Amino acid sequence: FTVLFIYFTCISTVQTTDCLHLRDQCINAGNGCESVWNVVEDACNISVLGNRCEAEDTVGCNRIIQVLADEYQEFKNCACTTDDICSITTLLGKWCGINKDNVNMETKLQWSLSALSKQVYTTNRSCLDVNRECIEDEVCNKQLSLYLKVCSVNKKCSVEGCQAAIRFFYRNMPFEVAQMMIFCDCIQHDESCHRAKELLHGKPCAVTVVPPPSCLNVIHMCEENDSCRKKYTTFQSKCWRHVTKTCYNDEACLETLIRDDMPCSANADCKAAYISTWGTMLHMECTCQNLPLVEQPLCELFHHMLHSKSCFN
Repeated sequence: FTVLFIYFTCISTVQTTDCLHLRDQCINAGNGCESVWNVVEDACNISVLGNRCEAEDTVGCNRIIQVLADEYQEFKNCACTTDDICSITTLLGKWCGINKDNVNMETKLQWSLSALSKQVYTTNRSCLDVNRECIEDEVCNKQLSLYLKVCSVNKKCSVEGCQAAIRFFYRNMPFEVAQMMIFCDCIQHDESCHRAKELLHGKPCAVTVVPPPSCLNVIHMCEENDSCRKKYTTFQSKCWRHVTKTCYNDEACLETLIRDDMPCSANADCKAAYISTWGTMLHMECTCQNLPLVEQPLCELFHHMLHSKSCFN
């Protein structure tokens, strides 16, 4: 769940600078990068030789390259050791650069023209309706299709690659649209709606793990990852100020809290902080079963904070 941290640390250790070598390593890694690269090739219409890019959808091409460059940092400024292909931009062609500001500006401009982004968020939206509206909206549909390609379970699902795509997907859409998708729900027996919900929420690829980890392990793994820890700290401070202020990181103190004594702010900042945790290990399903009794209260507290959604009901 550390995305390719260990893998790229090894690459950095031997000071690998050849873009083509990085691409080959990515394809053969088997731990997330290859699934994103496959979508890059598809979205950017890369030739068999891998050195030409003839993308018809340059915006979509740029978006998925941004996922690659954001999540796998070695691709961002790689330089070749030969005179062949000397940067990721050259590798993918002049129409497929990775200028982050330009990509973000293009994305914002496209969303400004989207009818979906002009809707006012309302609670209790059906996930089936939200999914249909996204598919019918050209801008949303393009982003959704890239995300679903990475998170496809038809092939071997890459948890890390899917998590990266989910983070990118929700980070690059207006807050109102992200709310619509993340806080949608379904009545119990509406199977079509539940399938739509699974698509929008990254199930089963990035959420369901067998066997599910304990919620305590999820929190501890998150705290060992710089990016995840920052998101979790922000989520705590924006949504559960009572917990943060009273106990901070004191687990013994947290164990004494009763859920009913945990007011959640549920304001826009809280919702934004919660949305930012999607695509991290915090979003994975976890359990408190089979833990020692002494660890149950703290585990259930974390499960409540991360998964109950009572804060937003």
